[in-house]
Amino acid sequence: MKKLKPMVVAAIALTLVAAAPDAPKARTPAVAGTFYPAEPKALTAMVDGYLIAAPTAASEPPVALIAPHAGYPYSGPVAGYSFSQLKGRNVSRVVVIAPSHYESFPFVAAYDGDLYRTPLGDVPIDKEFIRKLAKATPVVQISGRGHDIGQRGGEHALEVELPFLQRALGRFTLVPLVMGDQDFDRERALGLALAQLITGPETIIIASSDLSHYHPQQEASRMDGKALQALEHWDYRALSSNFRAGVWEACGGGPIIATMIAAEKLGANHAQVLKYGTSGDTSGDKQRVVGYAAVAFTRSTRSNAGETYNLTAEARAELLTIARQAVAMAVKEHKRYAPPEPRSAALLEERGAFVTLKKRGQLRGCIGHTVPQQPLYLTVRDVAVYAALQDPRFPAVAPAELDDLEFEISVLSPFRKVRDPREVRVGEHGLLVRRGSREGLLLPQVPVELKWDRQTFLEECCHKAGLPADAWKDRETDLFVFTALVFGDSGHRPQPR
Repeated sequence: MKKLKPMVVAAIALTLVAAAPDAPKARTPAVAGTFYPAEPKALTAMVDGYLIAAPTAASEPPVALIAPHAGYPYSGPVAGYSFSQLKGRNVSRVVVIAPSHYESFPFVAAYDGDLYRTPLGDVPIDKEFIRKLAKATPVVQISGRGHDIGQRGGEHALEVELPFLQRALGRFTLVPLVMGDQDFDRERALGLALAQLITGPETIIIASSDLSHYHPQQEASRMDGKALQALEHWDYRALSSNFRAGVWEACGGGPIIATMIAAEKLGANHAQVLKYGTSGDTSGDKQRVVGYAAVAFTRSTRSNAGETYNLTAEARAELLTIARQAVAMAVKEHKRYAPPEPRSAALLEERGAFVTLKKRGQLRGCIGHTVPQQPLYLTVRDVAVYAALQDPRFPAVAPAELDDLEFEISVLSPFRKVRDPREVRVGEHGLLVRRGSREGLLLPQVPVELKWDRQTFLEECCHKAGLPADAWKDRETDLFVFTALVFGDSGHRPQPR
């Protein structure tokens, strides 16, 4: 009988083990040796160096974190700030939510295997938690999609977080989630389902995401700064809208939104940016950089919610002039007004705003942008014209009406979800009601002018969204509040907007 060579025997043995019905399914490293060192000692030294260099800076123990997922030489110094928050913590389960860079699928894939493997060892999958999660929401499916290594390679966004977790925590079980598609309803469902299943501080959620991609350093910092400001204001509605529109960038925008919703439900109310940087900080190439941020979501008495906002009398007058001139030019000349650079720097801030038009005290049009996407003076210019020409409740303003128009501008604060309708304060808050694709908004001055109580305010906002009056009681309905700086022509009481 012919004797088999040792290498052939070893190959046959490996095949038999892999084919064994009780062999664990392991997700092997896909980017070891490229994104991070494949040799355990070198990997340990690199990760430990990043962790030691980063302080434990969060004001309170984090409920959740955001960490970048690029190659360690680029994002590692920032990622260290995220994972250093876990040193010494009694965390036994980690939920990592990552985007899918290589394939798209219409669900969140919870890994169907038994473990994730790195050069530092095996991380066991919390299969029981995954089963409960898939049962809690149909957006989660137990699947290898987004996890398994295919012809195009393997997803790195989840894998690269694991060596940091192994060095910061030691032993833990993993709930690895990859979002095959990103939209607000899916993010909301995932966040709420996670919050329902997480019962204590032994579980931490990690959103895996980089920020802007391949802009010059100055432009990247400007764009990322706006996204991080919205994040600090806990305005995930603005984040979601601007990520989808490409106004701000984050490949893991969906994981960020889902994580914020889960953290909010678990009591977190404070977002702290621990560190921001770009690939240019380490590579030296400042022409095409990728942005990275380390962020902690914590329970704190120092909530990010709310702000004190004002404009000088000169800035208000400047905005009113812009609104009037934009409407006049659009109505009489059918042209778009190009205002000069504003004298007030405050008008260069990106803000949501509404313009309300009245004629002899009666509502003549009201349209706005709720999400900040351009400088305030340009937003006011645009929505003033929309209110004059595109409010579907009224015919377009005619030239003969221009002298009779009164202008009211409402500059909006960031939006913040409330968990209890009793948090809605008449006289202070505007209200946005959202369920599914339906939204209704009323400005804060409306319930005051019409002498509504809180319940009437809630019901009327539901009506405006095309929902039943009591839809605000439904757990599938979200209530967002905001404040507004309101100014304009004094005069008659406006009608509902």
